[in-house]
Amino acid sequence: MNTGEMSITMETRSLLSIEHRYLNPENEMRRIFGSQVVRAEQRRKERRKNANKSGWLVSPRPNWAHIGKTGLSMSLADNKDGYQYFHFEHSKDYQKVEFQFLDAVESHNPANLISLVNLHPYHINSLLQLSEVCKMSEDIQMATELIEKALYCMESSFHTLFNIAQGSCRLDYRRPENRALYLALFRHLVYVGNKGCYRTALELCKLVLSFDPNGDPMCVLLMMDFYAIRSEQYQYLIRLFNEWESHKNLSQLPNFAFSVALAHFHSNEDGGKKANVLLQEALIMFPSVLLSLLDKCSVQPDSVVANHPFFSPSKNASQPVALNQLVALFIARNFSSWKQPEVMEWLERNVQEVVKRVDNNDPLVQNYKKKRLSRYQKAPKNINRHLILSEIKEALVGLPTALSNTPIMSYDPLPPKDSIVSYTRPPRQPRRQQQNQSGALASFFESLLPSYTPDAGGGINNNREGGMGAEGGYMPEHANLREGVGALMNAVRDLLANIQAVPPEEENGELEEVD
Repeated sequence: MNTGEMSITMETRSLLSIEHRYLNPENEMRRIFGSQVVRAEQRRKERRKNANKSGWLVSPRPNWAHIGKTGLSMSLADNKDGYQYFHFEHSKDYQKVEFQFLDAVESHNPANLISLVNLHPYHINSLLQLSEVCKMSEDIQMATELIEKALYCMESSFHTLFNIAQGSCRLDYRRPENRALYLALFRHLVYVGNKGCYRTALELCKLVLSFDPNGDPMCVLLMMDFYAIRSEQYQYLIRLFNEWESHKNLSQLPNFAFSVALAHFHSNEDGGKKANVLLQEALIMFPSVLLSLLDKCSVQPDSVVANHPFFSPSKNASQPVALNQLVALFIARNFSSWKQPEVMEWLERNVQEVVKRVDNNDPLVQNYKKKRLSRYQKAPKNINRHLILSEIKEALVGLPTALSNTPIMSYDPLPPKDSIVSYTRPPRQPRRQQQNQSGALASFFESLLPSYTPDAGGGINNNREGGMGAEGGYMPEHANLREGVGALMNAVRDLLANIQAVPPEEENGELEEVD
């Protein structure tokens, strides 16, 4: 579990460099679905004039307003050892909008958020929050567009020296202004990956990791292996493991232990010998993976394996909760890569070898057991943040009570305790909430917390008292809440549909300011 600190040398920087042509998911969609389908979509877009310039991360859509001056900028803070350290800055006007955003969230009135986006269409946190509203109502297309819009605004504010392709630009996650880029990229790569654009998602993972490879605040190492396998970048995954294992202990993460073995299997460079060794070590280190993985793949194990005490679910139930979460996350995300018949045959052969090693008292079995029980006692905050943002229910079981009972805001989940605050919110006069706002609308904003599921009883911790219903029940206000969500989504659709691109003003050579 201890990912440890590391120092990325100039020689390994290429592991984090970006091939920017793969950042555009349309290139991958063209390869998957054919060029004619993508060209037809491009021609449709080109028929509508767009005043905004395209970027590497996002191509602006025709209905987006002209971006102008947003009040968001980026500064170069330091330049040492071949790395540049940047941070975003908010102008005084942008800070005022940020305060209005916090007021809108605390008002429990979603109409206030809609009004704010209408007045300030490129305010980042408002776009991130509205995207969660859309995702909750299963409007993934609109949720994706709002994330892209936030990314486009931030990319338009990049410093001229902020080159995302080199892997040498750093962003301190402790600064709240920087965290929005991490979050937007994380959600963007998930949406892109869900479309089957795995290579694009892998490049975005590398980009997020390059901002802070020591801390990895979004813990993208828990998902890089999946996108590397799905995009058939086996050699990249193997090289990443070989170069970082000594200081990041990647083999102690179930996803890397199994995925690197799978990458060697697909590469088949030495007749599968290395793949066999790594897979057997992974099975010995993480025996609880096997039966759960087979069950997820709808494969029935033979009686010897199913009844063997080494793989017994009851025996492995005593392992640390944090390890159970990592195992559940790996299986839920990666099981599709193990369903191929040839992979299953390879897995079966090595399981039989592991059974023999266990029965023959191989010393590695006891050695790994001690490691398994002594480590993984507490998941670091970056792993918990990843679990919450990934919204994989199986992995959310067992989150610390402190997290379950603490509000986790979707626009800034689990902020660091040592945050570097550059400006503070001014004190406000307390306002008495209206009675009609404290019911369904308050619950509505509670539902914007990550990992909320309407049929689970509210929030991450379904058993807490005073929530939206205990043990999966519904409070009477749920019918009104659904109506409120529907009305809100109609308002969001109308807002986005009516926004038209505004051409730049050319008379005085200045662009209209949009805060």
